[in-house]
Amino acid sequence: MTFGKGKIWFDGKFVNWEDCKIHALSHVVHYGSGVFEGIRCYKNKKGSAIFRLKEHVRRLFESAKIYRMLPNYTQEQFYQFCIDTVRENKLEECYIRPLIFRGYGELSVNPMKCPVQSLIAVWFWGKYLGKDALEKGVSVCVSSWHRPAPNTFPSLAKACGNYMNSQLIKLESLMNGYDEGVALDSFGYVAEGSGENIFMVRNGVIYTPPSNASILPGITRHAVFQITRDMGLRLEKHIIQREALYIADELFFTGTAAEITPINMVDKIVVGDGKRGPITKAIQDYFFRIINAEAEDKFNWLTYI
Repeated sequence: MTFGKGKIWFDGKFVNWEDCKIHALSHVVHYGSGVFEGIRCYKNKKGSAIFRLKEHVRRLFESAKIYRMLPNYTQEQFYQFCIDTVRENKLEECYIRPLIFRGYGELSVNPMKCPVQSLIAVWFWGKYLGKDALEKGVSVCVSSWHRPAPNTFPSLAKACGNYMNSQLIKLESLMNGYDEGVALDSFGYVAEGSGENIFMVRNGVIYTPPSNASILPGITRHAVFQITRDMGLRLEKHIIQREALYIADELFFTGTAAEITPINMVDKIVVGDGKRGPITKAIQDYFFRIINAEAEDKFNWLTYI
């Protein structure tokens, strides 16, 4: 199924894609008052499996709690709604987009008189940064746009409004001929990509910015923590200076859409030898062996449909 077809779960029932509509004066349209997730369902040797569904639903509800817009469903119910939506659309492999948002009520900045609504859409989505990116890597620039300071709005919430900042980072990178951008935090240290977490390898040690660096603590990022621990690799959450990116041995992005994607160039400076590095490849291989059911799912990542 391609984008724009099939059924969407909307406030407790399935509706045709073209009939899933909200009012133009819904609070979310004007103020970005929504929270969402991106989740992948993979087809592997054992069937169709959703990657870390419980963790994604938990983060969705935590984001909603921060903004005081919890839906009238439990996490367990929403977990099942995601499974049901994949089944309803008869998809073996897909991207899953749950959204909780403030609907039509009034247009005061105060959202409390606007109803909390929910939807879940699914569609096929290929490799986010290009079909060759997992092997050849992507080019990035350090963006002129920074992530917000910690006392502005919560980076721990995966909120719709936060992604206006991500759009500026992405647009700037594309307009300047790069595949993606890397944002700095309000103190000038490396934060993350427009929609991905970032890792750096230097002298055999893996580094990634800590959660207080204005990042979204990613679920694939956490999966890399589990992988590296099991492989006996050293990983540190540590502040990273911009210039450290230029002299890194390896760099890679992580994210639900990006999966584990190497970075081959930063600001036109080649990373390492310009190819996917051995540690990045080892982490990729470990990740995809579990995803493809070629190895034991020892971390209980997969929920089969």
